[in-house]
Amino acid sequence: MAFIWLLVVGAAAGFLATRILKVDLDTPSTIALGVLGALVGGLILRGLTMLAGFGAGIVGALLGALALVWLWKTWTR
Repeated sequence: MAFIWLLVVGAAAGFLATRILKVDLDTPSTIALGVLGALVGGLILRGLTMLAGFGAGIVGALLGALALVWLWKTWTR
């Protein structure tokens, strides 16, 4: 099912990309470029999401630690 979804999304992305860039390609080339673009874009997006998730974890940990230190400092006076 995932392969079929990749073909559908890739074909749509290839069609839109060729229309936006005003390139005239045959249908198999449009689908192939769209599918390859979907694969490359998906890998890049997953990598960025993973890095952003890691960064968000660090920021969340820092904010949590700052809040606890501030509470401890405020309540121990």
